[in-house]
Amino acid sequence: MKIGELAKRSGVGIDTVRYYEREGLLPKAQRLASGYRTYDASDLRRLEFVRRSKALGFTLPEIRELLALSSAHAEQDMATMRSAA
Repeated sequence: MKIGELAKRSGVGIDTVRYYEREGLLPKAQRLASGYRTYDASDLRRLEFVRRSKALGFTLPEIRELLALSSAHAEQDMATMRSAA
């Protein structure tokens, strides 16, 4: 999906999406040959998480830490599944 659809579906503005990308809260978007950013469902889930966390009063640095912990936990789970196979 393009940035406008992502913004609309997540309930934030386009400039907010760009800001979160610059700040590292969202991964750098893939680009189409035309230069448009393209996003997928995982980007939408991540953006919704950031929006909900902000609504709960978390700061952007705190949200960045939560996302890092979540990524580290997911990587650990994947490593455990690989070694069990």
